[in-house]
Amino acid sequence: MTNGIGHHWLNTVAGLFYPETCQICANERATPENGFVCANCRQQVQFIRPPFCGRCGLPFQGDITTTFQCANCAELNLHFSSARSAVVAKTVVLEAIHRYKYQRHLWFESFLADLLLREALPVLQREEWDFIVPVPLHPVKEREREFNQAGQLAARLSAAAKIPLKTQLLRRVTPTMTQTRLTREQRAANMRDAFSSRKGTRLDGEKIILVDDVFTTGATTNACARVLRDAGAGQICVWTVARGL
Repeated sequence: MTNGIGHHWLNTVAGLFYPETCQICANERATPENGFVCANCRQQVQFIRPPFCGRCGLPFQGDITTTFQCANCAELNLHFSSARSAVVAKTVVLEAIHRYKYQRHLWFESFLADLLLREALPVLQREEWDFIVPVPLHPVKEREREFNQAGQLAARLSAAAKIPLKTQLLRRVTPTMTQTRLTREQRAANMRDAFSSRKGTRLDGEKIILVDDVFTTGATTNACARVLRDAGAGQICVWTVARGL
């Protein structure tokens, strides 16, 4: 997992092999430091602002000024206390996430991490947290991909927030199929028993931030939160870069 030196090295290498051109539109100037995403493309990013569901972070239209929980959450057995996402998963953000994860376009990490940190840090700094835990990949998939995108983003957040990163609390024990084309019910069934805690894991009410790249139905993060709660965790807050609508 890369640290600050690794990030600098990655940007330097990217700058040698790629022209300083936006890797999304290929029209405007962009540098390794901004993830090769130009100012014009960044203007397409839609940050999630209130009103949104106080439990899952789903944004709503209208003049809602009180804290509320959406109908979807009311019907679910959620094991996390709240979930927030920095931006909506569409246009430039969705393109960057897909290319980062599936094509190893690692230069997009700076762009995605910046979005997460910009929104998460002010919220997380309002209270004390014990650990940051990334959603794990199955070992087979991680070997194929050669990195875990959630782990990379969690490491960035850990360094910026000065909250310890714990990558050994959770493990993925089932190589589940991709969630992309599944319904809400299928996603929940697909994640059932997909995760477990590491042998010997004992928690004692610790407050944990669970990190992933995208939150859609919450099936993945909810399955992880259930395992952490069963191991003794206290409050669990989910943060992701993007929110599928």
